[in-house]
Amino acid sequence: MSPRAAWQLEVMGFTDVYDYVNGKVDWILNRLPIDGTGPHHAMVGEAASEEGLQTCFPGSSVRDAVLMMEKNGDSFCLVLNEQGVVLGRLRRKYLDPASVDTVEAVMETGPTTVRPNEPAVALLDRMEKRKVPAVIVTTKDGILVGVVQRTDLRRLIKESE
Repeated sequence: MSPRAAWQLEVMGFTDVYDYVNGKVDWILNRLPIDGTGPHHAMVGEAASEEGLQTCFPGSSVRDAVLMMEKNGDSFCLVLNEQGVVLGRLRRKYLDPASVDTVEAVMETGPTTVRPNEPAVALLDRMEKRKVPAVIVTTKDGILVGVVQRTDLRRLIKESE
């Protein structure tokens, strides 16, 4: 649809036309400008953030990860590979600060994730029912987009009304 729309705009006389091959949803999730008066259906990715998120990589020591989490007041750390794929999660409350293990030896594998284009209202409802404060957001390939908090979803939904 996108290439056809770009060609149609050019035929109509527009000269500064581009085909954004990743599509409208990707455009919105990347917080790029949008116009229009139609309804906006808030998506999880709009509220996901990597700001302040603790990450570590395979080969890192549990001791270093715990120190980093304590220093920043975080309760968890995400284990990522070099491509940014979420491999696992470390929860500070379950870790021995004196451990000499590597993070991959003790991480929780396969933490629950959601996609950025999931409706924000639906995820917020599930999170509130299960009393989950935050959820990891990844692409379909498992690459980290960020973490979304219930408070951020509430704000996004209110702004979208």
